[in-house]
Amino acid sequence: MTTSDHIVKAYDDELNHLTFMIVSMGKKVDVQLDRIIEALSEGSVEKAKKVIDHDPEIDLLEKEIDTYAVRLIALRQPLATDLRNVISALKISAHLERMADYVVNVAKRTCSLGTKPLPHYITPIVRLIRSVQSMLRDVLDAYVQRDDQAAHRVWEQDTEVDESYNGFVRELLTYMMEDPRNITPCIHFLFIAKNIERLGDHITNIAEHIHYLIHGTLWTESRHT
Repeated sequence: MTTSDHIVKAYDDELNHLTFMIVSMGKKVDVQLDRIIEALSEGSVEKAKKVIDHDPEIDLLEKEIDTYAVRLIALRQPLATDLRNVISALKISAHLERMADYVVNVAKRTCSLGTKPLPHYITPIVRLIRSVQSMLRDVLDAYVQRDDQAAHRVWEQDTEVDESYNGFVRELLTYMMEDPRNITPCIHFLFIAKNIERLGDHITNIAEHIHYLIHGTLWTESRHT
């Protein structure tokens, strides 16, 4: 193997490692979603606090990705697809970090709810989280495979999440009108549901960054701010 071959292989390894770091970060967010489902389902303040305690790990990984990506740009001066690879990784890591923040917001609301059994609220919110979790796993697979069609399917799934969110909000409003005692827990769940709905928005943005990585163009201007 020539010196040039070694350089090319080392560069490819660095780009592959960047992808690995993004997937690792995404999997940490996925684990956080599992944790918050357990905390909500069990009414466990202790498990909700564990979600909050694990958030710095994700923040640290985002910083490591930023540092690694900037180093790649400085030393390798990537062009075309390689440059889009690095830029997309920076943007995707930012979305994942923001997603983790939303999960922490849910954990804080879970702590405020305490240990009261609230099955009629929990079932639809867990269903909503599972839908978002499925989207996250699919978008990470699309990122690894550089699969534009798979990314677009994930992008389209956000409509279902929005519909489920809107339906749950209407349900919560009905509970509040029926009995004033439901107002406090329902307000907490309104905020929880909104945070989960925002996760779906960030995943659609990740899907669009995958399209940009592959083609160098966006499907549309982002639908969410």
